[in-house]
Parts: sequence; structure tokens; C-alpha cells
Amino acid sequence: MKRALITGVTGQDGSYLAELLLEEGYEVYGMMRRTATDTTVNIAHLLDKVTLVEGDLLDQTSLIDVVDEVRPAEVYNLAAQSFVPTSWTQPILTGEFNALGTTRLLEAIKRVDKSIRFYQASSSEMYGKVREVPQSEKTPFHPRSPYGVAKVYAFYITMNYRESYDMFACNGILFNHESPRRGMQFVTRKITNGVARIKVGLDTELRLGNLDAKRDWGYSGDSVRAMWLMLQQDEPDDFVIAMGHEHTVREFCEMAFGHVGLDWEKHVVVDEAFLRPAEVDRLLGDSTKAREKLGWEPAVSIEELVAMMVDADLERVEKQLKLQAL
Repeated sequence: MKRALITGVTGQDGSYLAELLLEEGYEVYGMMRRTATDTTVNIAHLLDKVTLVEGDLLDQTSLIDVVDEVRPAEVYNLAAQSFVPTSWTQPILTGEFNALGTTRLLEAIKRVDKSIRFYQASSSEMYGKVREVPQSEKTPFHPRSPYGVAKVYAFYITMNYRESYDMFACNGILFNHESPRRGMQFVTRKITNGVARIKVGLDTELRLGNLDAKRDWGYSGDSVRAMWLMLQQDEPDDFVIAMGHEHTVREFCEMAFGHVGLDWEKHVVVDEAFLRPAEVDRLLGDSTKAREKLGWEPAVSIEELVAMMVDADLERVEKQLKLQAL
């Protein structure tokens, strides 16, 4: 049985990837930091199937110990400080996790077993102030946040270890990917949760930032299959994973509110507090390489994704109201 280690296993992508690897017959290990609160809600249904191990991207020794203990065939590095706005208020910590944390994990693999295959979760935020539309593997990076800068470092250090030490290390440049398991602070989940609360009468308005920002949104469940496919190839490489369709935040609102029969314009309020210091206006990915070399194709459309997220939040909110009424 092939063994895999996932950092960030409790996150959106980590949970979907764990499900996929279990379906593919893997023995799955998930690395978690020690915390005082329970953060396993996304993998609660997998706790009897996934082995959790303690480790921290800020601690080199713990990473070496985890890799040596698990001895995985594949490592998927999904752990990060992943909320872009936080990277302005905590830029040093973001760099420690997202840039140096990746370096520490690569170094642990190099020391324990260089044959381990490595996946690095890179991001479309690396393109930032885009030089061309759409963005491909050949598009230059121009990050517009400390998060994007740290991810660029992680991208190149992964490439460097691949070229310097002959390691099977891949970067997946994933464009925005969402699901009902997305954190509440992210704009898509903020919208679908807001729609649910307004629909049941708990709220009347939803405050958002830049409605004109354009993103290439896809489904997390589709994205993790691309991660896995990258590590099944004969040679390591870097791939853009995207739907190839862009939509504004405004359009996402229209779809989400429209799904429950509401007019978004009656409820959405633009609040300058949610505007970024340096905005990334337009992200649109060209995943031709992944489709041709990996045979990857997304299965869930943006319309299906929005409906899925709204329905899940509406079900959750209605269930909470029923429990409160008891």
C-alpha cells in the first residue's frame, strides 16, 4: 500500500485530497500543528481512516522526525498561512510558513529520503499584477501581497531542489478553488454564508470589498485530482490548474443570491475596509499543459459550484436555527 503525507490535512484541499488518496488505496497520514482547539471539522468523517501526526512548518526538527517516522512515497505540502489579507498584517509569519516552511520540508525530505515525491501548493496570486491574460506556466510573476511574494519563493525553492538534488518536486499553480469546506473568511464562502443568513432572515446585508476583481474559480475536489496526477508522471514538472473562465465578485454574488431567488443589489454593500492595499484585478488561467500532459479536466462548473456552496450553507444555517429552537 502506497503511503502519503499531507501537510494542512485539515484544510479544504487537504480534506478532499485525503478522500481521493484513500479511494486510490493509499495509507494516508496528515500532519497537524498542536493547537488548543479542535480544528478537524473538515476531516471529522475521516478520523478513523487517516493517521494524524504532529509537526510544524516552523520547526525543522519536527519535520525531519515526521518524514522519518512516516516514510511516505509522496508528500503534499498544502499547509500555509493562506488568507491573503492577513499577509499584510502578519507578513513575517506568512514568510516563515509559506516560504521558509516549504524549504524546511524539502530539506527534511532531502535528508531522510530523496526518492520521496513532493507536491508544492503554488498559487495564482504569484502572478499578481498580471503581464498577460490568460496566465500560463511561462507568464512572469509580479506578486501584489506578502502572501504572493512568499509563494513565489516557495515555487522557486521547489524548482531549485528539483534541479540541484534531482528530487521529484512539482509545483501546482492553482487558481482560485472553492467548496463548502472553504474558510468563512474567504470571499466566496463569505458570500454563500451571507446568502444563507439573509435567506432565513438572520441578516439583511452583506459587506464586501472590490466587486470588480476577476477570478478563475473552480472546485477544490477537481483541483486535488490534478495534484495527485502530477506525482504520478514519469518526470516532475510545474502545471497551471484552472477552469479557463473568469468571473467578477459581482457575478459570483448574482449567481449566489439568484440561486435562492434574491436580488443581490438589495443586500450587498461595498465597504472600503475590505479593499486590499494592492489589488490583484484579473486572474485567468491557461491549463492547456495540464489537460494535455496530465489528462486533467474539471468536472464541476462555476454554476454548479456556487449552487453547491449556497445549498450547503443554507442547510447548515437552517439546522442551527432548528437546534436553537429546541
